[in-house]
Amino acid sequence: MRRPFSRMGVRARLLLVVLGTVAVALIAMTVAFNYLLSVSFESDADKRLKSLAMDESSKISISDGRVTLPRPTGEIQELGSQIWVFVSGATVSAPNVEPALQEAAKALDGQPAQFVDVPEQEVRLYGVPLYYEGERIGTIVSGLWMGSYNANLRMTLLATVALAAVLLIIVAFVARWVLNAAFGPVSRMTAEAEAWSAADLDRRFEMGEPHDEVTHLAATLDGMLDRLAASLRRERRFSAEVSHQLRTPLAKIKAEAELALRRQRDPAYYQEALRSVSQSVDQMARTVETLVAAAQEEGSLARGRADVWRVLDEVTASVEVLANENRVRVRVEPPLRSLRVGVERDIALQIIQPVVENACRFAKTRVVLGAARNGKEILFTVEDDGPGVGEEEKDKIFEPGVRGSAAEAQETAAKEGASRGAGLGLSLARRLARAASGDVEVGAGAVGARFVVRLPSG
Repeated sequence: MRRPFSRMGVRARLLLVVLGTVAVALIAMTVAFNYLLSVSFESDADKRLKSLAMDESSKISISDGRVTLPRPTGEIQELGSQIWVFVSGATVSAPNVEPALQEAAKALDGQPAQFVDVPEQEVRLYGVPLYYEGERIGTIVSGLWMGSYNANLRMTLLATVALAAVLLIIVAFVARWVLNAAFGPVSRMTAEAEAWSAADLDRRFEMGEPHDEVTHLAATLDGMLDRLAASLRRERRFSAEVSHQLRTPLAKIKAEAELALRRQRDPAYYQEALRSVSQSVDQMARTVETLVAAAQEEGSLARGRADVWRVLDEVTASVEVLANENRVRVRVEPPLRSLRVGVERDIALQIIQPVVENACRFAKTRVVLGAARNGKEILFTVEDDGPGVGEEEKDKIFEPGVRGSAAEAQETAAKEGASRGAGLGLSLARRLARAASGDVEVGAGAVGARFVVRLPSG
């Protein structure tokens, strides 16, 4: 079973700890101060008693065995102090005091020097031996009324206790204000975090430049949320890219299956259809593997080598179904000499294929693919005779989910048979190209759009 203290919040526990510590300190200080004050008063009283006894002994005269000294008058409470003189067991001099006090003073006769308190009378006595010619002949007892000392001690005790209580109350209010100010931002952060939903990827605590522990915590949590948001975006982008890239081979598989089932075919046709389906499945597997590798490495894709002509040929075959749907002819202009690109063939396919698919969607009649060497780079060109890309859209169309004005115009003009894109292909192509130390850009074309894919040469 949990203790009540452990069920409290951190703020309440800290407040109790602070108040407890301050209370203990104040109690210790109050006790110590009053004890030292009492010791000081007692020491002062003892000095006065000794001084009284010495003064009295100097006034005593002895002649012919007779002791003469001034007679005391008045009461001890009125005068504050009094003297008793005892010689040979007899009381030579004594003030007018109550019998109990008289008996206490008499009891010191014949005793060594010592102090005695008479609490009922609030009197402190000091008895000291009286000597004459080296022999003890009696005792001098000095008495001091302690009422004023005790009154001062009681007043001081009440004052220090009241002061300690006031200080404790002030500390309680100040500590509570400080803790509220310190934990207020934490409470706000907790409330904000509870109100956020899974879709609030861009919400942050935003407590400004870190300058204390709480703002450092907020900045650290903001950084963690940034990393989590980036991770979630990567997962969403990966899912969207996989879906986007698998659309073409799935469409090809579906087309082959529909053609094979449309009417009875000879065994050779079925073998060819199954071979095409198998190739599309292999393409899907390579696509997933490439996208997984790109998502994991995110900064640089493993280098390799691939033949440029073979890459262009496979890209043409992969977009055949889409080109037929849009009544577009895809043509490859073979490079003048053998060229090799410095990335794996599957990666090159995943970079160039989305650009070619985009061209097939917007071209009127043709798409032309080409490649050439430019220093340490291989430049792949994809040209179409479609509406082209506006100057203000050259960078915008590479953002995930963004579809240019040509796509919007296509939806309204309703090009028959045109397939609607998701706005992910060009974004994926540029991301993969940059991960492979290349890029995808919009070039200047005489008619339609011209895309340039730059990749390192092999």
